[in-house]
Amino acid sequence: MAFWSYILLCADGRYYTGHTDELERRIAQHQSGEIEGFTSSRLPVQLMWSQDFPTRPEALETELRIKKWSRAKKEALIRGDWAAISHFAKPPKERSTAPSSVRVERSRDMNGNESEGLS
Repeated sequence: MAFWSYILLCADGRYYTGHTDELERRIAQHQSGEIEGFTSSRLPVQLMWSQDFPTRPEALETELRIKKWSRAKKEALIRGDWAAISHFAKPPKERSTAPSSVRVERSRDMNGNESEGLS
C-alpha cells in the first residue's frame, strides 16, 4: 500500500499540504467540500504536487515538513527545481545570489519605492 503527501492550490491562491492513503479519493473529498476546514472555503482546488511513500509515517513527516516551508520553497518543489529548494532552505542572510531558475521581481510600494522579491 502506498501513502501520499500532496500540495493543493486553492481558489484564493493559497496552498494546502496533506497526506493520505488514497490520493484520488482525497482530492475528490477536498473538491466536493466533504472535508471541512481550510480547503472547503477555498474551492475549487487543484493538485499541484504529490509524492508516494511506502509508509504513513514517511508521508506524514513529509507533509509536516512542507507545511513549514515558505511559498517560494513550495513552488520550487512543485516545479521540481532543486537548486531553488536548496536556495530557499538557507536563512535569508546566508543566501548568496538567486539561482538562475529563480526570478527576481521588482515592484513599487505605495510611496513609489522600488523593492526586489524572489519568486
